[in-house]
Amino acid sequence: MDREPNPLPYETLRLSVHERVATITLHRPERRNAYTRRMGSELSLAYRRCDADDDIRAIVLTGTPPAFCAGADLTAGERTFTDPGQDFSAEGADPPAWRLRKPVIAAVNGHALGIGLTLALQCDLCIMAVDANYGVVQVRRGMVGDGYSHWILPRLIGMSRAAYLLLTGATIDGRRAYQLGLCHEALPAEQVLDAALGLARAIAEHTAPVAVATSKRMLWSSFEYDAATVGALETEAHVALMGHDDAREAMRAYLRRRTPAWTGRPSQLPALDVNAGRAANGAAPQPDR
Repeated sequence: MDREPNPLPYETLRLSVHERVATITLHRPERRNAYTRRMGSELSLAYRRCDADDDIRAIVLTGTPPAFCAGADLTAGERTFTDPGQDFSAEGADPPAWRLRKPVIAAVNGHALGIGLTLALQCDLCIMAVDANYGVVQVRRGMVGDGYSHWILPRLIGMSRAAYLLLTGATIDGRRAYQLGLCHEALPAEQVLDAALGLARAIAEHTAPVAVATSKRMLWSSFEYDAATVGALETEAHVALMGHDDAREAMRAYLRRRTPAWTGRPSQLPALDVNAGRAANGAAPQPDR
């Protein structure tokens, strides 16, 4: 059944839920879904609402065709990057997709440049259109990459490839993006959203939501930990999950050849806290990036 959780009058995006999958669509087609502060605020709100709704098991982020997001809105001309304004942040969304407790899949169905690309890279999985253009182009606009790009890219594709994208501002197509490791899959543009929704539905149906939330939290924070800490956290997670009925339900469903009826509530887990890894390693907590 299609629905929108507690509908609000979004101006720059659309939010719908079907079969426990939320679809957030960046929607400024007249500007190729160019990013504005309003869009960032509305995306942040949509993320928080989806994260708090336990009926939502996965999230797909996409754009109204023909683009995913053309980058920052440049209608202000030479003043586009000269006035930070009050409470300026280069994060793109607060929280970024990687801090949500639900898997977030980017269905990049068209061009994604600048913050358009970095918003996609904040997601857990990314499917890109083969023939679209991608790039962290900010250095060609007198700025630097945003949306945690200096943190995500080296971890995703390595220092040398990250330096190529961040320091040259070069644009690449989907085939090259796949070769570099920026996406899980590269497909014709018209197939991207369906592929992402299929992946999201598989997660929603076949995986235990609390287990997925726990795994995602450890995965994204693992760069903050040493190997011993990761091992200890995995043990802790196993013990905690063994005490939940989902562990028994998984085996009941497997033996009876039916779909599991999960009862775990990800909203009862704390959101990802990057400071936890530093504290576990004996380092003083630092402000979130």
